[in-house]
Amino acid sequence: MTLTHPAAALDSLAQIPLSHEKVLIETGKRSGLMITVAIHSTRLGQALGGARLWQYASWTDAVADALRLSAAMTLKNAAAGLNRGGGKCVIYLPLGTVLTDAGKRLAMLDLGDAIESMKGAYMTAEDVGTSAELMAIVAERTSHVCGLPAASGGVGEPADATAAGVYASIESTLEALFGSREVRGRHLVISGLGQVGGRVATAAAAAGATLTVTDINPDKRALADELGARWVPVADAHRVHADLFVPCGLGGVLTSAVIAELNVLGICGAANNQLENPAGAAQLNARGILWAPDFVVNAGGVVYLDLASEPNADRAKITERVAGIGSVLTQIFTDASASEITTLAAAELLAVTRLNAAS
Repeated sequence: MTLTHPAAALDSLAQIPLSHEKVLIETGKRSGLMITVAIHSTRLGQALGGARLWQYASWTDAVADALRLSAAMTLKNAAAGLNRGGGKCVIYLPLGTVLTDAGKRLAMLDLGDAIESMKGAYMTAEDVGTSAELMAIVAERTSHVCGLPAASGGVGEPADATAAGVYASIESTLEALFGSREVRGRHLVISGLGQVGGRVATAAAAAGATLTVTDINPDKRALADELGARWVPVADAHRVHADLFVPCGLGGVLTSAVIAELNVLGICGAANNQLENPAGAAQLNARGILWAPDFVVNAGGVVYLDLASEPNADRAKITERVAGIGSVLTQIFTDASASEITTLAAAELLAVTRLNAAS
């Protein structure tokens, strides 16, 4: 099983290692949209991963994204100690496509049918471009969906838990760099002020951090003003001199060129698949920049969805498990230093060890 992050160039499926158990590609009979359901691994249990509704330059880009993201979910769920495998689904929207509410409903019904056809091997939830409300529509066609609104009997969307895990990871990264988990007075550059990034920025501001922020959506500047944060263009964020770079948008942000220009001591953020290429981990290491592996940092959402969906879920236990992501990250930093390997290699070793124990 290939567990290292596949190459991030999305213009060629040939660059993606196909180590998946099953991949379904079909056209929804109602919506006419192409749906990819990628199950990377069920070695630890039913695969769990979100449903992404997004625009791509081509359908192959959408399939490649599903393959990359599902492989990352295997790592995420294993490293988080969940009895879940890795999967992801992507609904392809050609560039410029804008769905009406009626169109989104048709797409979610088609998605539900696609998931139901996997016969329980995969459970979905919200992701980029979808929501708890849309998952309630998916639930009309399959029971293999979680994160429904509370009004529909679900546990709600997981952004709070994801953000809490990211914040705990930021504290652990600061401790590894400076010997203290104290956020006050530290300068964080947060790129992406969406559901998770916005929550992280709000918490960091409340704790006394100095913030520089950005987002592709200029309307997010209102939040920056509210928090007293400095606003910079997206393309300039990684060049800001600061303590931590906190990527919370889409993946692939850590290209070789970006890594060469970074002006921080550490990186810890919510974005998936941050490294454009796995070799970026060694490049960061060579520059003395401590990278917190994304699939560990952003696991709070899946931890919440998995545990909160259990009968008689213990909310205190869930909070404790999410906060424990910081401790997992600290162990990864320690292992990487002791073995003189990258933090990516140390995090993957943690996941692989658990996967192999389940064989």
